[in-house]
Amino acid sequence: MHPMDDIDLRLLDALSQDPKATVVGLSQRLALSRNTVQARLTRLENRGAFLPFERRVNPAALGYPLTSFVHIHVQQRLLGPIVEALAAIPEVVEAHGLTGSADILARVVASGAEDLFRVNGTILGIDGVERADTSLAMAELIPHRMRPLLATGEAAPAPGRP
Repeated sequence: MHPMDDIDLRLLDALSQDPKATVVGLSQRLALSRNTVQARLTRLENRGAFLPFERRVNPAALGYPLTSFVHIHVQQRLLGPIVEALAAIPEVVEAHGLTGSADILARVVASGAEDLFRVNGTILGIDGVERADTSLAMAELIPHRMRPLLATGEAAPAPGRP
């Protein structure tokens, strides 16, 4: 895998500022040839630098204005089937395996308090789920962002590299 260089970082920064920018627009803005921009975009896409578009869809626009974070405690031997069952719940929009007291952190959206109660009940009904501690998100204080990382001007070294 090729490490990211200054051109890659500048290209990602330009796209984070204007996600709808065209290859021609990016080439003009960054003073690079169209072919260079196109080749770099293809390389970045192939190495997984871009997340799926669906991550930009606001659940509130779909009728799910309530966001909560659910710390799920599970029987480890059933982790695989539990994750499959969580993935089958549409309101579970994200889940991460954790270290610490909880095993899974799920981001859950709901249309309201009663809907959240229903979703929590569904999570608790999964075989192997022992407990679920739910915290309601009151406000998004720092939205998902990448520009500060891009502004450092360098990519983190690959694992095993200084």
